[in-house]
Amino acid sequence: MNQADFVHMVRVSEQASAQDSRGYRRGVAAFAALGYAWVLGCLALAAGLVAWLLPQLLHGRFRIGLAWGLLAALGLLWTSLRALWVRLDPPQGQLLTAREAPVLFEALERIRKKIHGPPIHAVYLDAEFNASIRQTPRWGLLGGAVNTLTIGLPLLMALDKPRLFAVLAHEYGHLRGNHGRFAAWIYRTRLSWLRLYDSMRNDSGMAAAATQAFLNWYVPRFAAKTFALARQDEYEADRIAGRLVGHEAAAAALVEIEVRGVWLQQFWGDHWRSAAAAALPAGPFQAMRAQLLLPPEPGFAREALRQALARVSDLDDTHPSLRDRVAALGAQAVLPEWSRRGALSLLGDGVERWIAHFDRQWGRDNASDWKQHHAWLGRVSERVQVLAASRATSNANDLVEEARLRVRLDRHADVRTLYELALQRSAEHPGALQGLALALADGDRAARLQALQRLWDAGGDHRWWAARRAVDELETPRAGLAHDAAALKLWRERARQAQEGEERAWEELRQVPYFSQITRHDLSAFELGEVQAELARCKPVARCWLVSKTLREFPRRRAYIVFVELPGMSDEDRFALCRWLEGNLSLPGPVLALWAGEAPTLDEIRRGAFEPIHPHMPA
Repeated sequence: MNQADFVHMVRVSEQASAQDSRGYRRGVAAFAALGYAWVLGCLALAAGLVAWLLPQLLHGRFRIGLAWGLLAALGLLWTSLRALWVRLDPPQGQLLTAREAPVLFEALERIRKKIHGPPIHAVYLDAEFNASIRQTPRWGLLGGAVNTLTIGLPLLMALDKPRLFAVLAHEYGHLRGNHGRFAAWIYRTRLSWLRLYDSMRNDSGMAAAATQAFLNWYVPRFAAKTFALARQDEYEADRIAGRLVGHEAAAAALVEIEVRGVWLQQFWGDHWRSAAAAALPAGPFQAMRAQLLLPPEPGFAREALRQALARVSDLDDTHPSLRDRVAALGAQAVLPEWSRRGALSLLGDGVERWIAHFDRQWGRDNASDWKQHHAWLGRVSERVQVLAASRATSNANDLVEEARLRVRLDRHADVRTLYELALQRSAEHPGALQGLALALADGDRAARLQALQRLWDAGGDHRWWAARRAVDELETPRAGLAHDAAALKLWRERARQAQEGEERAWEELRQVPYFSQITRHDLSAFELGEVQAELARCKPVARCWLVSKTLREFPRRRAYIVFVELPGMSDEDRFALCRWLEGNLSLPGPVLALWAGEAPTLDEIRRGAFEPIHPHMPA
């Protein structure tokens, strides 16, 4: 099933759900039953064939065809049993007991009784800023399920008890009542099919081929048909939380989680930057605990909420957007009064022990990456010192590089003067104009828009970036600044025009054959070392090739294609990792990441992409 067909089927399912919810659920149940019928039918067929063929062979009527038939029947029997007994990964984290955290378990029992939910069989504590509940099948597609709740330590640090209870009620809400049991059954059935689909991808044999063909047809359609149900279930779980703690409190929890989540991204960035001064990893959670007790900076919180509300519900995630979730609760998406104290007291007397445990575990898990990051930041610092020493004679490129590296070391670094100096030496330098627009104070709207106008006038390579930044600036309320509707209309139209060029450039970057209009990469020794250090920390990448791509749409733009060899991974995981590389490799331009597979093949990459840049082989 291609993406267009998937989207169409999801939309049809959403319409069916809206017009006749019961009929839609009956259709989902029937399609789920089709999957069970396939597995059970294959099992019955395989057992019947084995029962018929085995006596034929044992009574001396040996035939080569019968032997091959028996092998095929045994293969089908094994495949069917695997489908019925597929097991999911156990929960991550540390098991919590009622003796260790009696207050938490008492609160969970109160929530269970109020929403008439099923019992929770196990509670885990992990290091994520999240909470989740899931039903995992005991014996694969058939049999009962185990209800497991996982709560993140950072979430307990960030939210006060009422808002944490709203989160827990939402998670519990996925299991409540008849609708909840049906949705949970569909959810764990989906997990089982996806796991079976992934586990059988590389199997060979006639039985495996037949099952793979069925799964290739069935699994994408099952995911599409159940998408509307999964999204409905999210709204229903929110309503359960709203009835338990109040709709305003539930909405406030959603907003605070969104803003705190963005803040945590900055926290993690700062924590890794501290590797510049520390060769050994320091546990982050003790520091996180203290900082989460402080309210977010108002300007940061407003911008984080504005960006969250700009996102729309899409098909990449069954969770609706923040705007839609708050609206469904009948509340306003506004910044709440922040939680003044967390909910760590729910863990009883073991709070300090748990924080110390996760700090030690984080240090062990990240020791190797921390060491490499420490070495890389050392090289960044050395490069900054070299650039600073020659600043009097540096060109604009060197000044922009120094400014960007200083921000790598300290995101609060004052680099405005460096960008202004670069513009003195090259009046329309795009990198300097971009940097200056970012370095200006939030209240200096006129100067920021002036820098963006100069960047727009400089040419097409950076027009989309300039227009998007201008729109973001004009859409952001600033104290003492009036809304400029005319300027916003102008920049929105410019953004629309520039977007068309960006789409053409992206299609050109993705154009097959991938090896046309390419050259050796143009990275400096320092830039290449930076990318190689990042690839070294990405363990699944066995080898990597990097080439520059010349774009007809933007001939001066630096653009790249990354080819990676990713052995031992499923195609879904390879796809996800390539998208991650596109967004996280420190390359000075747009990136397309591709893995060695059917197109392009590993041999094509070896022939057309020059020498690999990773693993790095010293000269």
